Amino acid sequence: MKRGSTIFLKSVIFFIGIAILALCIFGVPEIGNIVAKLLPNMAYIKYPVLIILYAAAIPFYYALYQALALLSYIDRSIAFSQSSVIALKKIKYCAITISCLHVLLLPLFYLFADKDDAPGVIFVGLVIPFASMVIAVFAAVLQRLLKEAIDIKSENDLTV
Repeated sequence: MKRGSTIFLKSVIFFIGIAILALCIFGVPEIGNIVAKLLPNMAYIKYPVLIILYAAAIPFYYALYQALALLSYIDRSIAFSQSSVIALKKIKYCAITISCLHVLLLPLFYLFADKDDAPGVIFVGLVIPFASMVIAVFAAVLQRLLKEAIDIKSENDLTV
């Protein structure tokens, strides 16, 4: 694979990391304030929302790190190795963790939908958990395919 394409992907991962960091610094506290304003009788719910959103950032950044490691394996021509399988496994677990953490926020979306009489808000709350599960399934499929390719490669090496 050309090195330029992995450099492009590494830069995209870097910019995604910067964008989520900006969201964590500026957006998450504002989301907490909006929650407190929309549910004044349950203003204390602001703190669990902040904790869940910041906790979801930890596996997100770890998954980005694993994606960078995977791209470096591709650069070093060791993409078909056990290290790549392990990196995909870690990305899968990070995506599942992010999805589970955001599912904890779904009752809050239900309260917003009930208050504003807008049932579509619940579907908005399902976007991140659904996207995370898609990433987890995709990483699991890639992990299995890569493991099978490594097994076939090792069998062929032993045959020759």
